Amino acid sequence: MPKTKPDAYQEFIKGLWRENPVFVQVLGMCPMLAVTNSAENAIVMGGATFFVLVGSSCLVSALQRWIPRQVRIATYIIIIATFVTVIDLSLESLLPRLHKELGPFIPLIVVNCMILGRQEAFASRHSVRLALVDALGMAIGFFFALFALGSVREILGVGSLLGVNLFGPNFEPWVIMILPPGGFLTLGLLLLFFNWLKERKEQLLRRLDAMEAQGQ
Repeated sequence: MPKTKPDAYQEFIKGLWRENPVFVQVLGMCPMLAVTNSAENAIVMGGATFFVLVGSSCLVSALQRWIPRQVRIATYIIIIATFVTVIDLSLESLLPRLHKELGPFIPLIVVNCMILGRQEAFASRHSVRLALVDALGMAIGFFFALFALGSVREILGVGSLLGVNLFGPNFEPWVIMILPPGGFLTLGLLLLFFNWLKERKEQLLRRLDAMEAQGQ
């Protein structure tokens, strides 16, 4: 049976929802919990991860025929580390305050299992075009998850979003939300919410299938 060629649109959409790296695959938990105490930090980390994932996926796909299988993982890590170094030095030069706040978590993008996994599972097996589409979908999905978590924690823990006060001087911040326990709690609730949405969608599809079967 011939192998079905991947559809670019479906490859893009899967990272946003169906195979979201955080809410479905539960990958990249280290930055999710460590740097999302504010929406600003989440945006910078999401942007850095976006740059690394898209750049490394395109390069791995372009070089796949010249990378020996015996050293492919080491080669992927070198490629990823190169892009991480570029974004790390760029942030240090352009956004020194945020670079200092994120600390070692920018260099740790090198060992983000989501990025290495996309190189091994997809970029090394498909064309540059499909690798780019897959990386864009996964990177945007990861960015959305980071921003969602960072926004909820900042709004409840500080009473602001991106530095803009939302509730006035009488608001009593939930300080726990910007501490590590708040990260675990918020992530757990978001995972519960998205799993509930997924279950609702599956129930709806089963009902539609049953109605169609009855109609026949």
